[in-house]
Amino acid sequence: MKGVIFPGNRQIEFKEFPDPTPGPGEVVLEIKASGMCGSDLKMYRNAGGPAALGFKMSGGPVIAGHEPCGVVVAVGAGVTEKQARVGQRVMQHHYRGCGVCDHCSTGWMQLCFEGVAEVYGTTGHGGHARYMKCPARTLVPLPDSLSFDTGAAISCGTGTAWGALHRLSLQGDHTIAIFGQGPVGLSATQLAASMGARVIALDVSDTRLTRAREFGATELINPTKTENVVGAIKDLTHGRGADLSLDASSSPAARQQAVQCVRTWGKACYVGEGETVTLNVSNDMLRRQVTLIGSWTFSTVGQADCARYVADRKINVDKLFTHRWKLEQAVEAYQWFDEQSDGKGVINPSN
Repeated sequence: MKGVIFPGNRQIEFKEFPDPTPGPGEVVLEIKASGMCGSDLKMYRNAGGPAALGFKMSGGPVIAGHEPCGVVVAVGAGVTEKQARVGQRVMQHHYRGCGVCDHCSTGWMQLCFEGVAEVYGTTGHGGHARYMKCPARTLVPLPDSLSFDTGAAISCGTGTAWGALHRLSLQGDHTIAIFGQGPVGLSATQLAASMGARVIALDVSDTRLTRAREFGATELINPTKTENVVGAIKDLTHGRGADLSLDASSSPAARQQAVQCVRTWGKACYVGEGETVTLNVSNDMLRRQVTLIGSWTFSTVGQADCARYVADRKINVDKLFTHRWKLEQAVEAYQWFDEQSDGKGVINPSN
């Protein structure tokens, strides 16, 4: 089979790999949708790809794509029908830990006490190929009413937004400021609005802000056109500040504003990876009783909860995707995605 790899320097390569065969406890998926995530761009852009960023590779080039969704086509020895069956529609939780520690056994394999053995799409083969092999324990059922594209979104970006909103204990009477309206921030806007919250959406792109309005945001702020972002948020909240904030931008300035814009006893959550932030601990946090939370993706349990919520509430997650590509169009797809100016893309390797 042909797989997409990231050699770095904004290049895409296609490499031939043998079709995978499942070992004990493993399955093979036929990938129906493989989402494109903002964190992929670091490996796409960086000289040397994932290895140069410090990831411990499992040997040889690795197939990209960590938002996999598809159908089980083969199961290995010891896999019970409760775990997986041929023909089952599934999402994949894109981490593999030891499988037995406290975190792995509760679905938090990325927090494995023994250290994450693989991150699929980064240190182990991911979803940008027709087939993918993984442990059966990393599978999460995809409700029949949801598309494979929606399942791919929940497998990282939308699931990450869901996990962050739950870490914040969002309620319907809250006002939340969401910094960055890329795929994760826009998912957070869509989910928060569906839960009844008032959403203040922030982004430096007016195009993305327009989409945020379509996804349920009631107030829009472009920081490049606003002299005092924190003041603007306070003006929208009777001078008190937002109840909650979520940063999905990774911008140091936005992270600082996300803490400063919440009211006394408010909560701020960081989701965007990388970069640093400088805070005045006394004024920004201690003397206002502000809680700062870090949220790294989600558990298999959270992924399943998110999928059920989306299905039950009939939330149109497919609307996130503005571009759909075939595997052989990966070069064009990542050139478009690298601009980070519009929407989210998904690759269908089975077409």
